[in-house]
Amino acid sequence: MNRAPLSVLAAVTALAAITGIAALTAPGDRADGAGAKAPARLPVERAGLLCPSVGHSEGAKTTYTSFTPPTPEPADGTDGNRPAVRPGTAELRPAGAPFPAPERKPAPDKAPAAVPGTDDGPRRAEPVLALKAPGTPVAVPAPGGDAPALVGTATAALAPGWTAQQTTVLPNGRARALLGAACTAPGTDFWFPGASTAKGRQDYLHLVNPDDTPAVADIEILGRDGRVRGTLPDGLPVPAGAGLPVLLSTLTAEELPDATVRVTTRTGRVGAVVRTAEDGAGGDWLAASAAPSATVVMPGIPADATSVRLVVLAPGDADAELRAGLASPGGTFGLVGHETVRVKAGMTTAVELGDITRGEPGSLVLRPAEPGRATPVVAALKIVRGTGKGRETAHIPATGPVGDRASAVDNRATGTTLSLTAPYWAARVRVTASTGTEGGTPAVREYRIAAGTTAAVTPPVPAGLKGSYALTVETVSGGPVHASRTLALPRGGVAMFTIQTLPDDHGTVSVPTARRELSVLDD
Repeated sequence: MNRAPLSVLAAVTALAAITGIAALTAPGDRADGAGAKAPARLPVERAGLLCPSVGHSEGAKTTYTSFTPPTPEPADGTDGNRPAVRPGTAELRPAGAPFPAPERKPAPDKAPAAVPGTDDGPRRAEPVLALKAPGTPVAVPAPGGDAPALVGTATAALAPGWTAQQTTVLPNGRARALLGAACTAPGTDFWFPGASTAKGRQDYLHLVNPDDTPAVADIEILGRDGRVRGTLPDGLPVPAGAGLPVLLSTLTAEELPDATVRVTTRTGRVGAVVRTAEDGAGGDWLAASAAPSATVVMPGIPADATSVRLVVLAPGDADAELRAGLASPGGTFGLVGHETVRVKAGMTTAVELGDITRGEPGSLVLRPAEPGRATPVVAALKIVRGTGKGRETAHIPATGPVGDRASAVDNRATGTTLSLTAPYWAARVRVTASTGTEGGTPAVREYRIAAGTTAAVTPPVPAGLKGSYALTVETVSGGPVHASRTLALPRGGVAMFTIQTLPDDHGTVSVPTARRELSVLDD
Protein backbone atom coordinates (compact mmCIF):
# COMPACT_ATOMS: atom_id res chain seq x y z
CA MET A 1 0.00 0.00 0.00
CA ASN A 2 1.40 3.38 -1.01
CA ARG A 3 0.79 6.50 1.05
CA ALA A 4 1.59 10.09 0.21
CA PRO A 5 4.49 11.56 2.21
CA LEU A 6 3.34 13.58 5.23
CA SER A 7 5.55 16.28 6.72
CA VAL A 8 5.63 15.85 10.48
CA LEU A 9 6.95 19.40 10.72
CA ALA A 10 3.70 20.63 9.23
CA ALA A 11 1.75 18.68 11.82
CA VAL A 12 3.89 20.13 14.59
CA THR A 13 3.34 23.62 13.21
CA ALA A 14 -0.41 23.07 13.32
CA LEU A 15 -0.16 21.81 16.89
CA ALA A 16 1.88 24.83 17.91
CA ALA A 17 -0.70 27.13 16.39
CA ILE A 18 -3.36 25.54 18.59
CA THR A 19 -1.48 25.11 21.86
CA GLY A 20 1.53 27.36 21.58
CA ILE A 21 3.79 24.40 22.49
CA ALA A 22 5.20 21.71 20.25
CA ALA A 23 7.55 18.78 20.91
CA LEU A 24 9.19 16.74 18.19
CA THR A 25 11.14 13.56 18.87
CA ALA A 26 12.86 11.57 16.16
CA PRO A 27 13.43 7.79 16.39
CA GLY A 28 16.50 7.16 18.48
CA ASP A 29 16.22 10.45 20.37
CA ARG A 30 16.41 9.93 24.11
CA ALA A 31 13.18 10.60 25.95
CA ASP A 32 15.07 12.30 28.78
CA GLY A 33 16.18 15.06 26.42
CA ALA A 34 19.90 14.26 26.59
CA GLY A 35 21.66 15.71 23.58
CA ALA A 36 18.68 17.91 22.75
CA LYS A 37 19.18 21.55 21.97
CA ALA A 38 17.87 24.06 24.48
CA PRO A 39 14.88 26.04 23.20
CA ALA A 40 15.86 29.17 21.37
CA ARG A 41 14.84 32.53 22.85
CA LEU A 42 13.53 35.02 20.34
CA PRO A 43 12.29 38.59 20.80
CA VAL A 44 8.54 39.04 21.14
CA GLU A 45 6.88 40.66 18.13
CA ARG A 46 3.96 42.37 19.84
CA ALA A 47 3.36 43.94 23.26
CA GLY A 48 0.51 45.88 24.85
CA LEU A 49 0.47 48.46 27.65
CA LEU A 50 -2.30 50.30 29.48
CA CYS A 51 -1.93 53.52 31.49
CA PRO A 52 -4.57 54.68 34.02
CA SER A 53 -6.19 58.09 33.99
CA VAL A 54 -4.94 60.66 36.47
CA GLY A 55 -8.16 62.55 35.86
CA HIS A 56 -8.76 66.28 36.04
CA SER A 57 -6.78 68.26 38.59
CA GLU A 58 -6.02 71.97 38.55
CA GLY A 59 -2.27 72.55 38.53
CA ALA A 60 -1.41 68.88 37.92
CA LYS A 61 1.50 68.20 35.60
CA THR A 62 1.74 64.75 34.00
CA THR A 63 4.53 63.45 31.78
CA TYR A 64 4.29 60.28 29.69
CA THR A 65 7.54 58.50 28.82
CA SER A 66 8.05 55.51 26.50
CA PHE A 67 11.13 53.36 25.88
CA THR A 68 12.26 50.10 24.30
CA PRO A 69 15.78 48.85 25.14
CA PRO A 70 17.99 47.70 22.29
CA THR A 71 17.80 43.95 21.75
CA PRO A 72 21.32 42.46 21.97
CA GLU A 73 22.63 40.09 19.35
CA PRO A 74 22.51 36.45 20.54
CA ALA A 75 25.82 35.07 21.72
CA ASP A 76 25.31 31.66 20.11
CA GLY A 77 25.60 32.92 16.58
CA THR A 78 22.03 31.97 15.65
CA ASP A 79 21.17 35.44 14.39
CA GLY A 80 22.38 34.53 10.93
CA ASN A 81 19.28 32.37 10.52
CA ARG A 82 16.92 34.99 11.90
CA PRO A 83 14.90 37.07 9.45
CA ALA A 84 15.39 40.82 9.47
CA VAL A 85 13.31 42.57 12.11
CA ARG A 86 10.85 45.19 10.90
CA PRO A 87 11.18 48.68 12.41
CA GLY A 88 7.73 48.46 14.01
CA THR A 89 5.62 50.99 15.94
CA ALA A 90 4.98 51.77 19.62
CA GLU A 91 2.09 54.16 20.22
CA LEU A 92 -0.07 55.15 23.17
CA ARG A 93 -3.52 56.58 22.40
CA PRO A 94 -6.34 57.91 24.60
CA ALA A 95 -8.82 55.29 25.73
CA GLY A 96 -12.35 55.70 24.40
CA ALA A 97 -13.98 57.05 27.58
CA PRO A 98 -12.50 59.97 29.50
CA PHE A 99 -12.27 60.22 33.28
CA PRO A 100 -15.47 61.76 34.73
CA ALA A 101 -15.00 65.50 35.05
CA PRO A 102 -17.03 68.46 36.25
CA GLU A 103 -19.15 70.04 33.54
CA ARG A 104 -17.41 72.82 31.71
CA LYS A 105 -19.19 75.23 29.44
CA PRO A 106 -17.44 75.63 26.08
CA ALA A 107 -16.25 79.06 25.04
CA PRO A 108 -18.89 80.89 22.93
CA ASP A 109 -16.76 80.66 19.80
CA LYS A 110 -15.79 77.00 20.26
CA ALA A 111 -17.73 73.79 19.78
CA PRO A 112 -17.60 71.14 22.51
CA ALA A 113 -14.56 68.88 22.21
CA ALA A 114 -15.20 65.54 20.53
CA VAL A 115 -14.81 62.45 22.67
CA PRO A 116 -12.56 59.81 21.05
CA GLY A 117 -14.42 56.60 20.25
CA THR A 118 -17.92 58.13 20.21
CA ASP A 119 -20.25 59.00 17.34
CA ASP A 120 -19.34 62.68 17.57
CA GLY A 121 -15.59 62.06 17.52
CA PRO A 122 -13.01 60.00 15.64
CA ARG A 123 -12.96 56.27 16.29
CA ARG A 124 -9.17 56.23 16.39
CA ALA A 125 -7.59 59.02 18.38
CA GLU A 126 -4.22 60.41 17.43
CA PRO A 127 -1.34 58.96 19.47
CA VAL A 128 -0.31 60.86 22.57
CA LEU A 129 3.13 59.31 22.44
CA ALA A 130 4.94 57.49 19.62
CA LEU A 131 8.34 55.85 20.00
CA LYS A 132 10.72 56.10 17.07
CA ALA A 133 13.58 53.65 17.71
CA PRO A 134 14.94 51.30 20.40
CA GLY A 135 17.40 52.81 22.84
CA THR A 136 16.05 56.37 22.86
CA PRO A 137 13.19 57.30 25.22
CA VAL A 138 10.47 59.75 24.20
CA ALA A 139 8.57 61.97 26.64
CA VAL A 140 5.60 64.32 26.23
CA PRO A 141 3.57 66.36 28.75
CA ALA A 142 -0.16 65.82 29.11
CA PRO A 143 -2.21 68.80 27.92
CA GLY A 144 -3.28 71.06 30.77
CA GLY A 145 -4.49 69.23 33.86
CA ASP A 146 -6.08 66.40 31.86
CA ALA A 147 -4.36 63.02 31.73
CA PRO A 148 -6.65 60.39 30.16
CA ALA A 149 -6.24 56.63 30.28
CA LEU A 150 -4.04 55.37 27.45
CA VAL A 151 -4.05 52.17 25.41
CA GLY A 152 -0.98 51.17 23.44
CA THR A 153 0.60 48.52 21.26
CA ALA A 154 4.19 47.98 20.17
CA THR A 155 5.23 45.78 17.26
CA ALA A 156 8.35 44.28 15.69
CA ALA A 157 11.63 45.88 16.84
CA LEU A 158 9.88 48.15 19.35
CA ALA A 159 7.99 45.35 21.14
CA PRO A 160 10.70 43.50 23.16
CA GLY A 161 10.91 45.14 26.59
CA TRP A 162 8.62 48.05 25.73
CA THR A 163 8.11 50.16 28.86
CA ALA A 164 6.02 53.27 29.54
CA GLN A 165 5.52 55.44 32.60
CA GLN A 166 3.34 58.32 33.66
CA THR A 167 4.62 60.72 36.30
CA THR A 168 2.33 63.34 37.84
CA VAL A 169 3.02 66.18 40.25
CA LEU A 170 -0.06 67.21 42.26
CA PRO A 171 1.08 70.42 43.98
CA ASN A 172 -2.20 71.30 45.68
CA GLY A 173 -5.04 69.75 47.63
CA ARG A 174 -5.37 67.51 50.65
CA ALA A 175 -3.47 64.69 48.94
CA ARG A 176 -0.73 66.65 47.14
CA ALA A 177 1.75 64.09 45.90
CA LEU A 178 4.12 62.76 43.30
CA LEU A 179 2.37 59.93 41.45
CA GLY A 180 4.28 57.41 39.37
CA ALA A 181 2.88 54.42 37.50
CA ALA A 182 4.55 52.00 35.14
CA CYS A 183 1.94 51.24 32.49
CA THR A 184 0.85 47.60 32.74
CA ALA A 185 0.12 44.73 30.40
CA PRO A 186 -3.51 43.57 30.24
CA GLY A 187 -4.46 40.54 32.29
CA THR A 188 -7.29 38.61 33.93
CA ASP A 189 -6.30 38.35 37.63
CA PHE A 190 -4.83 41.03 39.94
CA TRP A 191 -4.19 41.37 43.70
CA PHE A 192 -3.85 44.73 45.49
CA PRO A 193 -2.94 44.40 49.18
CA GLY A 194 -2.65 47.87 50.74
CA ALA A 195 -5.84 49.55 49.54
CA SER A 196 -8.26 51.19 51.99
CA THR A 197 -11.82 52.46 52.41
CA ALA A 198 -11.10 54.29 55.67
CA LYS A 199 -12.16 57.83 56.41
CA GLY A 200 -9.56 60.23 55.00
CA ARG A 201 -8.63 57.84 52.18
CA GLN A 202 -9.87 58.21 48.61
CA ASP A 203 -8.68 55.07 46.82
CA TYR A 204 -9.76 54.48 43.23
CA LEU A 205 -9.46 51.22 41.32
CA HIS A 206 -8.72 52.04 37.68
CA LEU A 207 -9.64 49.52 34.99
CA VAL A 208 -8.69 49.91 31.32
CA ASN A 209 -10.01 47.63 28.55
CA PRO A 210 -7.61 47.43 25.56
CA ASP A 211 -9.89 45.42 23.29
CA ASP A 212 -12.70 46.31 20.89
CA THR A 213 -15.23 44.20 22.81
CA PRO A 214 -16.53 44.84 26.36
CA ALA A 215 -14.93 43.09 29.33
CA VAL A 216 -16.70 41.98 32.50
CA ALA A 217 -14.74 42.27 35.75
CA ASP A 218 -15.43 41.01 39.27
CA ILE A 219 -14.12 43.03 42.23
CA GLU A 220 -13.60 41.40 45.61
CA ILE A 221 -12.54 43.25 48.79
CA LEU A 222 -10.99 41.32 51.68
CA GLY A 223 -10.54 42.95 55.07
CA ARG A 224 -9.19 41.69 58.39
CA ASP A 225 -12.28 39.51 58.84
CA GLY A 226 -12.30 38.11 55.32
CA ARG A 227 -14.45 38.88 52.32
CA VAL A 228 -16.43 42.11 52.59
CA ARG A 229 -20.00 42.36 51.43
CA GLY A 230 -20.25 44.97 48.72
CA THR A 231 -22.86 46.97 46.87
CA LEU A 232 -21.45 46.28 43.43
CA PRO A 233 -23.66 44.33 41.02
CA ASP A 234 -22.49 40.88 40.04
CA GLY A 235 -19.99 41.62 37.28
CA LEU A 236 -18.83 45.10 36.26
CA PRO A 237 -18.92 45.91 32.53
CA VAL A 238 -15.82 47.72 31.26
CA PRO A 239 -16.60 49.30 27.87
CA ALA A 240 -14.50 48.41 24.85
CA GLY A 241 -11.33 50.47 24.58
CA ALA A 242 -12.22 52.53 27.65
CA GLY A 243 -10.98 53.43 31.10
CA LEU A 244 -13.20 53.06 34.17
CA PRO A 245 -12.39 54.42 37.68
CA VAL A 246 -14.18 52.94 40.72
CA LEU A 247 -14.09 54.63 44.14
CA LEU A 248 -13.54 51.71 46.53
CA SER A 249 -15.44 53.30 49.41
CA THR A 250 -18.62 53.15 47.31
CA LEU A 251 -18.40 49.37 47.15
CA THR A 252 -18.82 48.77 50.88
CA ALA A 253 -20.17 50.55 53.92
CA GLU A 254 -17.30 49.23 56.03
CA GLU A 255 -14.35 51.50 56.80
CA LEU A 256 -11.30 49.34 56.21
CA PRO A 257 -7.91 50.84 57.13
CA ASP A 258 -6.20 47.93 55.37
CA ALA A 259 -7.75 45.84 52.63
CA THR A 260 -6.84 43.62 49.71
CA VAL A 261 -8.64 44.12 46.42
CA ARG A 262 -8.84 41.31 43.91
CA VAL A 263 -9.85 41.88 40.29
CA THR A 264 -10.70 39.02 37.93
CA THR A 265 -12.37 39.03 34.55
CA ARG A 266 -15.13 36.74 33.32
CA THR A 267 -14.70 37.89 29.75
CA GLY A 268 -11.99 39.93 28.12
CA ARG A 269 -8.87 41.49 29.61
CA VAL A 270 -8.17 44.66 31.57
CA GLY A 271 -5.30 46.64 32.96
CA ALA A 272 -5.73 47.36 36.66
CA VAL A 273 -4.06 49.65 39.20
CA VAL A 274 -5.16 51.41 42.40
CA ARG A 275 -4.59 55.11 43.05
CA THR A 276 -4.32 55.83 46.77
CA ALA A 277 -4.79 59.23 48.37
CA GLU A 278 -4.70 60.12 52.06
CA ASP A 279 -5.55 63.48 53.59
CA GLY A 280 -2.33 65.17 54.66
CA ALA A 281 -0.09 62.26 53.63
CA GLY A 282 -0.11 62.31 49.83
CA GLY A 283 -0.51 59.09 47.92
CA ASP A 284 0.66 57.17 44.87
CA TRP A 285 -0.28 54.44 42.45
CA LEU A 286 -0.41 50.95 43.99
CA ALA A 287 0.59 48.36 41.39
CA ALA A 288 -0.55 44.74 41.61
CA SER A 289 1.39 42.34 43.79
CA ALA A 290 3.24 39.50 42.13
CA ALA A 291 1.24 36.27 41.87
CA PRO A 292 0.76 34.44 45.20
CA SER A 293 4.04 32.83 46.29
CA ALA A 294 5.43 31.24 49.44
CA THR A 295 8.39 33.66 49.40
CA VAL A 296 7.94 37.30 48.45
CA VAL A 297 10.35 40.22 48.11
CA MET A 298 9.55 43.95 48.38
CA PRO A 299 12.70 45.83 47.34
CA GLY A 300 13.73 49.43 47.91
CA ILE A 301 12.66 50.80 51.30
CA PRO A 302 14.28 54.26 51.48
CA ALA A 303 16.85 54.85 54.21
CA ASP A 304 14.87 57.84 55.52
CA ALA A 305 11.47 56.13 55.67
CA THR A 306 9.67 57.30 58.80
CA SER A 307 7.02 54.56 58.69
CA VAL A 308 6.68 51.19 56.98
CA ARG A 309 3.44 49.20 57.05
CA LEU A 310 3.14 45.64 55.75
CA VAL A 311 -0.15 44.38 54.32
CA VAL A 312 -0.32 40.66 53.47
CA LEU A 313 -3.00 38.11 52.50
CA ALA A 314 -2.99 34.33 52.15
CA PRO A 315 -5.53 33.77 49.33
CA GLY A 316 -5.98 30.02 49.75
CA ASP A 317 -7.54 27.85 52.43
CA ALA A 318 -4.41 27.53 54.60
CA ASP A 319 -3.03 29.97 57.16
CA ALA A 320 0.49 31.30 56.58
CA GLU A 321 3.26 31.63 59.14
CA LEU A 322 6.02 33.81 57.72
CA ARG A 323 9.51 34.75 58.81
CA ALA A 324 10.20 38.42 58.08
CA GLY A 325 13.69 39.64 57.31
CA LEU A 326 15.16 43.00 56.34
CA ALA A 327 17.83 42.68 53.65
CA SER A 328 20.12 45.65 54.41
CA PRO A 329 23.57 46.62 53.03
CA GLY A 330 25.15 44.49 55.75
CA GLY A 331 23.00 41.37 55.42
CA THR A 332 19.54 40.06 56.30
CA PHE A 333 18.30 40.52 59.87
CA GLY A 334 15.14 39.51 61.67
CA LEU A 335 12.70 42.23 62.70
CA VAL A 336 12.69 42.71 66.45
CA GLY A 337 9.14 42.14 67.65
CA HIS A 338 8.03 40.94 64.23
CA GLU A 339 10.22 37.91 63.63
CA THR A 340 7.11 35.91 62.70
CA VAL A 341 4.01 37.15 60.90
CA ARG A 342 0.88 35.00 61.15
CA VAL A 343 -1.75 35.38 58.43
CA LYS A 344 -5.21 33.83 58.60
CA ALA A 345 -6.46 32.34 55.33
CA GLY A 346 -8.51 34.82 53.31
CA MET A 347 -8.02 37.64 55.82
CA THR A 348 -5.93 40.76 55.29
CA THR A 349 -3.24 41.19 57.94
CA ALA A 350 -1.50 44.52 58.53
CA VAL A 351 1.65 45.00 60.61
CA GLU A 352 3.06 48.41 61.53
CA LEU A 353 6.83 48.02 61.26
CA GLY A 354 7.70 51.61 62.12
CA ASP A 355 11.22 52.86 61.42
CA ILE A 356 12.70 49.49 60.54
CA THR A 357 15.53 50.77 58.32
CA ARG A 358 17.18 52.89 61.06
CA GLY A 359 18.91 55.08 58.52
CA GLU A 360 19.90 52.34 56.08
CA PRO A 361 18.11 51.28 52.88
CA GLY A 362 16.59 47.82 52.81
CA SER A 363 14.16 45.33 51.34
CA LEU A 364 11.59 43.18 53.10
CA VAL A 365 11.71 39.42 52.48
CA LEU A 366 8.95 37.07 53.69
CA ARG A 367 9.69 33.33 53.83
CA PRO A 368 7.81 30.35 55.29
CA ALA A 369 8.60 30.05 58.99
CA GLU A 370 8.63 26.27 58.53
CA PRO A 371 10.06 24.91 55.23
CA GLY A 372 7.44 22.17 55.12
CA ARG A 373 4.56 24.68 55.28
CA ALA A 374 4.85 26.85 52.21
CA THR A 375 1.63 28.90 51.91
CA PRO A 376 1.39 31.35 48.98
CA VAL A 377 0.74 34.99 49.90
CA VAL A 378 0.44 38.40 48.26
CA ALA A 379 1.89 41.47 49.96
CA ALA A 380 2.77 45.15 49.71
CA LEU A 381 4.39 47.87 51.78
CA LYS A 382 3.10 51.36 52.49
CA ILE A 383 6.10 53.68 52.81
CA VAL A 384 5.94 57.12 54.46
CA ARG A 385 8.69 59.73 54.27
CA GLY A 386 8.68 63.02 56.14
CA THR A 387 6.74 64.09 59.21
CA GLY A 388 3.77 66.30 60.00
CA LYS A 389 2.57 68.35 57.05
CA GLY A 390 5.60 67.21 55.04
CA ARG A 391 4.55 63.55 54.88
CA GLU A 392 4.31 61.71 51.57
CA THR A 393 3.37 58.10 50.75
CA ALA A 394 4.42 55.47 48.22
CA HIS A 395 3.95 51.69 47.85
CA ILE A 396 6.17 48.69 47.16
CA PRO A 397 4.23 45.58 46.06
CA ALA A 398 5.82 42.15 46.12
CA THR A 399 7.60 41.78 42.81
CA GLY A 400 9.31 39.14 40.71
CA PRO A 401 13.03 39.23 39.91
CA VAL A 402 14.65 41.28 37.16
CA GLY A 403 15.33 38.06 35.27
CA ASP A 404 17.06 38.65 31.96
CA ARG A 405 16.19 42.34 31.80
CA ALA A 406 13.94 45.09 33.17
CA SER A 407 13.69 48.84 32.59
CA ALA A 408 12.45 51.95 34.39
CA VAL A 409 11.87 55.23 32.59
CA ASP A 410 11.58 58.94 33.45
CA ASN A 411 14.74 59.02 35.55
CA ARG A 412 16.19 62.44 36.34
CA ALA A 413 19.76 63.72 36.72
CA THR A 414 19.14 64.05 40.47
CA GLY A 415 16.69 62.34 42.79
CA THR A 416 16.92 58.86 41.24
CA THR A 417 17.90 55.85 43.39
CA LEU A 418 18.14 52.25 42.17
CA SER A 419 17.68 49.50 44.77
CA LEU A 420 19.10 46.04 44.01
CA THR A 421 18.38 43.08 46.28
CA ALA A 422 19.88 39.57 46.11
CA PRO A 423 17.83 37.72 48.76
CA TYR A 424 19.40 34.28 48.34
CA TRP A 425 22.68 34.23 46.39
CA ALA A 426 25.27 36.78 45.32
CA ALA A 427 24.68 38.29 41.90
CA ARG A 428 26.15 40.67 39.37
CA VAL A 429 24.03 43.02 37.27
CA ARG A 430 24.66 45.43 34.43
CA VAL A 431 22.91 48.80 34.55
CA THR A 432 22.62 50.83 31.34
CA ALA A 433 21.56 54.47 31.26
CA SER A 434 20.06 55.28 27.86
CA THR A 435 20.41 58.47 25.90
CA GLY A 436 18.26 61.29 27.22
CA THR A 437 14.90 62.24 25.75
CA GLU A 438 16.55 65.40 24.42
CA GLY A 439 20.17 64.28 24.16
CA GLY A 440 23.05 62.58 25.93
CA THR A 441 25.44 59.63 25.63
CA PRO A 442 24.57 56.24 27.18
CA ALA A 443 26.51 55.05 30.24
CA VAL A 444 27.01 51.52 31.60
CA ARG A 445 28.05 50.24 35.01
CA GLU A 446 28.11 46.83 36.70
CA TYR A 447 27.29 46.12 40.35
CA ARG A 448 27.91 43.09 42.55
CA ILE A 449 25.31 42.43 45.23
CA ALA A 450 26.30 40.15 48.11
CA ALA A 451 23.91 37.39 49.13
CA GLY A 452 21.14 38.56 51.44
CA THR A 453 21.85 42.27 50.97
CA THR A 454 20.36 45.39 49.39
CA ALA A 455 22.41 47.95 47.51
CA ALA A 456 20.83 51.40 47.05
CA VAL A 457 22.92 53.12 44.38
CA THR A 458 22.90 56.34 42.47
CA PRO A 459 22.74 54.90 38.94
CA PRO A 460 24.87 56.05 36.02
CA VAL A 461 23.70 59.20 34.27
CA PRO A 462 24.15 59.76 30.52
CA ALA A 463 26.96 62.18 29.71
CA GLY A 464 25.54 65.50 28.54
CA LEU A 465 22.03 64.50 29.64
CA LYS A 466 19.15 66.58 28.39
CA GLY A 467 15.68 65.63 29.55
CA SER A 468 15.02 62.33 31.33
CA TYR A 469 16.47 58.88 30.62
CA ALA A 470 15.79 55.15 30.97
CA LEU A 471 17.57 52.61 33.16
CA THR A 472 17.87 48.98 32.05
CA VAL A 473 19.00 46.32 34.54
CA GLU A 474 20.31 42.95 33.25
CA THR A 475 21.32 39.95 35.32
CA VAL A 476 24.89 38.99 34.38
CA SER A 477 25.44 36.12 36.83
CA GLY A 478 24.12 34.65 40.06
CA GLY A 479 20.78 35.85 41.26
CA PRO A 480 17.89 36.22 41.34
CA VAL A 481 17.91 40.00 41.78
CA HIS A 482 14.86 42.09 42.72
CA ALA A 483 14.91 45.81 41.96
CA SER A 484 13.01 49.07 42.31
CA ARG A 485 13.53 52.69 41.31
CA THR A 486 12.79 55.61 43.61
CA LEU A 487 12.24 59.07 42.13
CA ALA A 488 12.32 61.91 44.68
CA LEU A 489 11.17 65.42 43.73
CA PRO A 490 10.83 67.41 47.00
CA ARG A 491 8.50 70.38 46.71
CA GLY A 492 7.42 73.05 49.18
CA GLY A 493 8.68 71.18 52.23
CA VAL A 494 6.99 67.93 51.18
CA ALA A 495 9.18 64.86 50.62
CA MET A 496 7.49 63.93 47.34
CA PHE A 497 8.59 60.57 45.98
CA THR A 498 7.38 57.54 44.06
CA ILE A 499 8.64 53.95 43.79
CA GLN A 500 8.33 51.51 40.87
CA THR A 501 9.47 47.89 40.89
CA LEU A 502 11.38 46.32 37.98
CA PRO A 503 10.14 42.78 37.21
CA ASP A 504 11.36 40.91 34.11
CA ASP A 505 10.12 42.63 30.94
CA HIS A 506 9.51 39.27 29.20
CA GLY A 507 11.00 40.68 26.03
CA THR A 508 11.85 37.21 24.72
CA VAL A 509 9.95 33.95 24.42
CA SER A 510 11.19 30.39 24.39
CA VAL A 511 10.72 28.69 21.00
CA PRO A 512 11.22 24.89 20.77
CA THR A 513 13.80 23.86 18.17
CA ALA A 514 12.82 20.95 15.87
CA ARG A 515 15.83 18.66 15.48
CA ARG A 516 14.98 17.59 11.99
CA GLU A 517 12.01 17.21 9.70
CA LEU A 518 10.60 13.71 9.51
CA SER A 519 8.43 12.17 6.82
CA VAL A 520 6.22 9.13 6.80
CA LEU A 521 7.64 7.17 3.88
CA ASP A 522 6.03 4.56 1.66
CA ASP A 523 5.54 1.17 3.31
